[in-house]
Amino acid sequence: MHSDFLVIGGGVIGLNIARGLRKFYPDSSVHLLEKEAACGLHASGRNSGVLHAGFYYSPESLKARLTWRGNRQLTEYCERKNIPLNKCGKLVVARNVEDHAGLDELLRRGRANGIPLEEISEKEAKSIEPRVKTCGRALFSPATATVDPTEVMQAMKKDATEEGVQIWCGVRYLGRERGKVKTTQGTREAGYVVNAAGLYADRIARDYGFSSRYRILPFKGLYLYSSEPPGSIRTNIYPVPDLKNPFLGVHFTVGAGGKAKIGPTAIPGFWREQYGWTENFHLNEFLEVAVRGLGLLVNSNFDFKSLAVRELAKYSKSKMIALASLLAEGVKPDHYQQWGKPGIRAQLVDIEKRKLEMDFVLEGDRSSMHVLNAVSPAFTCSIPFSEHVCEHIRTVLN
Repeated sequence: MHSDFLVIGGGVIGLNIARGLRKFYPDSSVHLLEKEAACGLHASGRNSGVLHAGFYYSPESLKARLTWRGNRQLTEYCERKNIPLNKCGKLVVARNVEDHAGLDELLRRGRANGIPLEEISEKEAKSIEPRVKTCGRALFSPATATVDPTEVMQAMKKDATEEGVQIWCGVRYLGRERGKVKTTQGTREAGYVVNAAGLYADRIARDYGFSSRYRILPFKGLYLYSSEPPGSIRTNIYPVPDLKNPFLGVHFTVGAGGKAKIGPTAIPGFWREQYGWTENFHLNEFLEVAVRGLGLLVNSNFDFKSLAVRELAKYSKSKMIALASLLAEGVKPDHYQQWGKPGIRAQLVDIEKRKLEMDFVLEGDRSSMHVLNAVSPAFTCSIPFSEHVCEHIRTVLN
């Protein structure tokens, strides 16, 4: 079978790239391969469902350019599709006076990125969320919202199918063979290949001569779900993050239905799809990731050892609850006993500079394009980011 465009990966990015290609090239065939039985069973369906506003990101970054636009476009999409949204906003709190400098930097970035962000007092923060803890000041993001990501994925898959994208679930990419794409259902010809394979994007890219300096390192995200009734926490509550790494720390997320959860962790994984203790185990992946992790322990441009130790400790419910207790009053262990479905963050590492990539990363040419780093807030950015990828493809093909 021949595809004018063949997209590998049926997550939120792959689906929207396929939709964008159908829009840009309406007379071309656009086919999508997804190795699982349905689309969005990995990061796209397992993320927190937060529609970020974009004030975390440095103004010159691609994330800064796309997040606020993505927030608006995804909000409008959900409203158009009657997908429930919880427009509860987000508080970023100071745990101590030292955090005030971090609040100032987030406010600076928010203003530089043109994002609505309010600098508020401790009293004003408590009027938004009576249980919140903050030292003197806080920031409030009124545009942050939450949604059920599985509902979004179902709607986007339906749209893609109706727009003429042919989706083949249960078909796994196996490799490149004499310029063709080898799959579990035979060899396919493709005029142009788009790799949006998430945790396996770097491997596929190397088949096409890309990702020479990049490797995916998996990080497991876990949440503890609250048994308190909906509305017990009114808004998302986040600490001031360490802006030197891409993780935001343990925080409260209030879902589309009003129930709260605390997390996530960012625990280094031992293989790419390590959702459980032995699930999806592959010896070669274990050895590859172990070697990569050991290398970062010995020498990295960020403190990987401290990060690993700090995150592994979060396998303890008591540790997670203790961290959440710094952000809100009345966080009782009895209310946080249920772990949610884990997700895996496909975090790109620059193996030459030994650093985590903070921004989105694309590599490609006239025959293929590879989405190598599409981590948070990729769900928020999915519509404009996919348009950006399609524009990039159109530029290289013209």
